[in-house]
Amino acid sequence: MNKNNSKESNTKEKSFLPLGKLKLDLLKEIFTAYNSPEIMNLLESSPFKNNYKSSKERVKLGFAIGEDAAVIDVGEKYLILKTDPITFTTDEIGYYVVNVNANDVVSMGAIPRWFQVTILLPPNKTTSTMAKKICLDIQKCCLKMGILLVGGHTEVTYGLERPIVIGSMFGEVDKKNLVLTSGAKSGDALVLTKGVPLEGTSIIAREKEAELHKNGISKEKIERSKELLHNPGISVLKEALLATKHFNIHSMHDPTEGGLAMGLVEMAKACDCGFLVEKEKIPIIPEGEILCSIYDLDPLQVISSGALLIALEDNDSDSLIRLLRKNDIIASKIGVLTEHKKYQIKAGNKIKEIEYSETDQLTKIL
Repeated sequence: MNKNNSKESNTKEKSFLPLGKLKLDLLKEIFTAYNSPEIMNLLESSPFKNNYKSSKERVKLGFAIGEDAAVIDVGEKYLILKTDPITFTTDEIGYYVVNVNANDVVSMGAIPRWFQVTILLPPNKTTSTMAKKICLDIQKCCLKMGILLVGGHTEVTYGLERPIVIGSMFGEVDKKNLVLTSGAKSGDALVLTKGVPLEGTSIIAREKEAELHKNGISKEKIERSKELLHNPGISVLKEALLATKHFNIHSMHDPTEGGLAMGLVEMAKACDCGFLVEKEKIPIIPEGEILCSIYDLDPLQVISSGALLIALEDNDSDSLIRLLRKNDIIASKIGVLTEHKKYQIKAGNKIKEIEYSETDQLTKIL
């Protein structure tokens, strides 16, 4: 073998991926490979290929960039299937896993109904009390949201330093009410609820409390930041149901890892548009701005569960905002989707390309 080729091969093998979501280009590569002739030929020799084909016929939406969940035709309704892990935090991890998965289901106009969970616990650190607390927190959260916990798996496993919890949420939606991320179009208004980075602010306060004290952040401010998890909370169930009940919503998206910036890009890519947002109109949570500044993080690139990005006819945006505010939900029009495929943010008189990454900026400090 050529020595140079050997060196190149070794270099490629050692090019490890960064923390966080896979890059969108790599995801596209994987999705394309799923349906390549080399892979699909395996189906032809399978004795179960007819099962596969009949199952595929019922898939309204499978894996796709920017979409929040899969959609299966089950007759009169669509079944919505979602899986998401909690990896950034351990505090109240049971509460997180239910809400984060429910958010993606309601973002498609659906009602979350059934939940399954896999709980992986670290060796030499896990007590019966810890295991019970995580399980009971999940059940309590499900009950408060009218969701039925139907199963899962729990174990202590090697190779972990902290708990990892993976949820699978199943929901239902009337076919006429399905909302896809790809349903938005050029000219749509972009409305954002609550503020950013809601979840990230709470995580920083919970995971970095001692450091924040050393940096002069008061106990009151830290507690206020922690409480954002519950008030206004990371659930978008209320605003999603209000929006879809009263308006023709084109698209909804829950900005999680990568923050609002990544959420905007995911929506734009899904609907083949660009966007122009105004920085001054984006509601940035004051505590979030302070905590992010300590660690030199961009609030727009920090995990933002609890905010909901909504696309709808521009003429309806003011009415939607009034409805949400009437129901004690902060909402702001932050920009529009555009025909040109540029991802832009306006700050003062300057317009520039928005900075975004699949890797959430919280990974710098956790």
